[in-house]
Amino acid sequence: MQAVVIRDFGDPDGMIVEEVPAPRPGPGQVEVAVEAIGVGGVDAVIRRGTIGGFSPGFVPGSEVAGEVVSAGAGVDPVWIGRRVWAFVGTSGGYAERAVAYVDDLTELRDGLSPVDAVALGSAGTVAHFALAHAHFAAGERVLVRGAAGSIGIAAVELATRGGAGAVAVTTSSSERGRRLRELGASHVLDRAGVGESAPEDYDVIVDIVGGADVPRFLDKLAPNGRLVLVGAVAGLPPADFGMRLIETFQASRMFSTFSLNTVPVADRNAVRSDLLAAATRGELTPVVHDILTLAEAPKAHRAMDAGTVFGRIVLVG
Repeated sequence: MQAVVIRDFGDPDGMIVEEVPAPRPGPGQVEVAVEAIGVGGVDAVIRRGTIGGFSPGFVPGSEVAGEVVSAGAGVDPVWIGRRVWAFVGTSGGYAERAVAYVDDLTELRDGLSPVDAVALGSAGTVAHFALAHAHFAAGERVLVRGAAGSIGIAAVELATRGGAGAVAVTTSSSERGRRLRELGASHVLDRAGVGESAPEDYDVIVDIVGGADVPRFLDKLAPNGRLVLVGAVAGLPPADFGMRLIETFQASRMFSTFSLNTVPVADRNAVRSDLLAAATRGELTPVVHDILTLAEAPKAHRAMDAGTVFGRIVLVG
């Protein structure tokens, strides 16, 4: 089968399409004939070499959708022939075939395409639990930092549906701001968090960006406000970023990180199923920036590096 292999970490051109052996499902696993692959921020971080522990020959990709074509020992054969969204771990997704544990499958309903499934399946679930992790409640003011990506878009829609008093977003252009308003944003700010008529402070900040400006956004928290860091596309915060919390001790502000790995599998599967069903009904919006082939994976990653993606890029075989 064909797969995208990282031969050199760093530049996107270090990814090439090669012929590799097809994976075989082990006990508790299924084999998926891949129809769509979500290109996620973590894929870009791994490809850049920011996260260690990966060797040349690595096949990136964690989120696919397609049809189950075979099953390993202990798996009910009723899964064979079903259309599914699948989490395949931190590797193996950029390929024509992938394997996943049966516990990491979500069956797709009629009316939802594989492309839309990978645009929302992981991102929507992260956004849902990030808001829950922040104890978001109706009426609260929410800021989504880095809202043009798939997690940010889902957070905007979910906060709006949850009755937020305001949903502000940071983004890099007026066109992106216009599209985010169509998805529910009430205030559009620049990347520094500045915007006309913006709220003075926020009860919840969902931060997908990280990097050097984290202290600036801690200063935008209301008393008892909560900032949840769910990504670090701009890198890690400064080593002393926590001093902003100490210096504003009497405001009782809180900072936390969030990873979907800390959510029980059954809980995240139930939420993902509900979100995909909502998308099927037209209640949530899977936003697809572009659909590219496996051979165009470097192009997808160059767009990620340039920060020009709105929604999610999807690869197809």
